[in-house]
Amino acid sequence: MAAPLRTVAILTARGGSKGLPRKNVLPLAGKPLIAHTVEAALGCPLIAGVWVSTDDAEIAAAARLAGAGVIDRPAELALDTSTSSDAVAHAIGALRQEGHDFSHFALLQPTSPLRTAAHLTECLEQFAAGDFASAISVCESEHHPQKMLKLADDGRLVPFSEAADLQRRRQDLPAVYRQNGAIYVMAVEDFLTRAEGFYLEPAMAYVMSHRDSIDIDTATDLLVAEALLAR
Repeated sequence: MAAPLRTVAILTARGGSKGLPRKNVLPLAGKPLIAHTVEAALGCPLIAGVWVSTDDAEIAAAARLAGAGVIDRPAELALDTSTSSDAVAHAIGALRQEGHDFSHFALLQPTSPLRTAAHLTECLEQFAAGDFASAISVCESEHHPQKMLKLADDGRLVPFSEAADLQRRRQDLPAVYRQNGAIYVMAVEDFLTRAEGFYLEPAMAYVMSHRDSIDIDTATDLLVAEALLAR
């Protein structure tokens, strides 16, 4: 199966980030955070166009300066309670209304600045070569869920799975992976008609390293990313 030739990149970047205010335009290695993702998408030969969905004028200006198109997101889709699915659905509608023809999209969160054009190309190639309905970038979980604990209704500390797991060696447990937020790929029609979010079976895992999976949510994350890029 040939790689999908009509894939667009959609970046969701609202202005009202809470954990790290204005994070999408904070400087990282000499450029706004969002520029790293725009440049990665523009550098991928399998992506036909790059658009940023935002409600914020400063983010829009930074996105255009980096080379992306901009989709004006309505205020009601940029609230703390708004979902990425709603933003992507709006972006798809806006692009279609402008006459853009595409079969797939790659959702790229700007908070993953170490995801590169090479990652995107490899992910899209693997997705196209298999019989998958979605692709999600992941990395191996730093903390195994079978080693975790939870609080019961009465306040007691109990195993998340079973007590025996707490004594098992990590290498004896199955490998588990977490979403790292860097890449989501899906056919447009599947997203609009069959999916609830960005996971649709059969799903493909695109495995990335912990280093490249850094997600900017705090000022510490930004400092770590700065140090990694400097190296």
